[in-house]
Amino acid sequence: MKGFSLFLSPPCPLFPKIIFCPRPPEVQFATVDVSKSVYEVGEQIEYTCRPGFVPNSGQRRYTCLPTGRWPLNTLLCLPQRCPSPGPLQHGKIDFTDSYYQSSISFSSVTCAPPSLSEFGVLSYRRLKPGNVSTFLDTITFECLPPLALIGNETATCMANGNWSGIPECRSVTCPTPTGIENGFINFAVRRIYHYNESVSYGCQPSYVLDGPKESRCEKTGNWSIKPTCKGPCKIPVKKAVVLYNGEKKRVQNDLKEGIQHGETISFYCKNKEKSCAYTVAAQCVDGNLTLPSCFKERGFFSSLVKKDPSDMTPCED
Repeated sequence: MKGFSLFLSPPCPLFPKIIFCPRPPEVQFATVDVSKSVYEVGEQIEYTCRPGFVPNSGQRRYTCLPTGRWPLNTLLCLPQRCPSPGPLQHGKIDFTDSYYQSSISFSSVTCAPPSLSEFGVLSYRRLKPGNVSTFLDTITFECLPPLALIGNETATCMANGNWSGIPECRSVTCPTPTGIENGFINFAVRRIYHYNESVSYGCQPSYVLDGPKESRCEKTGNWSIKPTCKGPCKIPVKKAVVLYNGEKKRVQNDLKEGIQHGETISFYCKNKEKSCAYTVAAQCVDGNLTLPSCFKERGFFSSLVKKDPSDMTPCED
């Protein structure tokens, strides 16, 4: 058998391999400007530290290598240092470091309980529970009767360890109160009165008490404002029909004694053009009553021939 030769076909050409880089390594407290699952060779990324953190001297930009790997990452994001808070006057600052997210605590001096006389009473209003008064705690003072509290009723613990002010419990008296015109003091005794004692007033018949019914001995040693007695008003007409407490009254019969201070009566006035009547009110003010300008007192003759305004048809509003 004649020899023969074996011819082998050349190998098939292979497709070139495409190389990619995977996700870049994570850097704690940092973000990447372009976030993908794969990156092409030569593609560049950049790290940025999150707020509150600053980069060290390491590299921030990296390029995907032809090997499909990223260069060695040397970036660190470190907490940013905060400036020193400085000294706290009359207080103390406690902290371990001054980097971002660290904390510091402030503490202040305490205030000792204030010294009071045996007649003083004290109540505390503290920011925190306990028996120690610290900065901005408040205390309230009271004095046992009949002593008066002279000064501020409250005090605050200040940063220097002192209270803002301590009042005094002092004995205060007022002289025997004086009477009022057209009035009297109820059950008054001629003696010295102590702080916060009071007396009450009344008025003579037909007079009206105006103002506070009581007067009190104040811490200044003076009496508080006393009331006054306001007088009644005589109605300055001889004959007229008026409106009083919603009813028609004849002055000459029903209101001979007049009306009291603060009371109001209404006079009837005539509208000649419309032949109707309307009322205008007048108030008694401490013995003075002013007639409305529209009111005309009727004489004997006019009352016989003319109709009284109180009997006329009321004017429409």
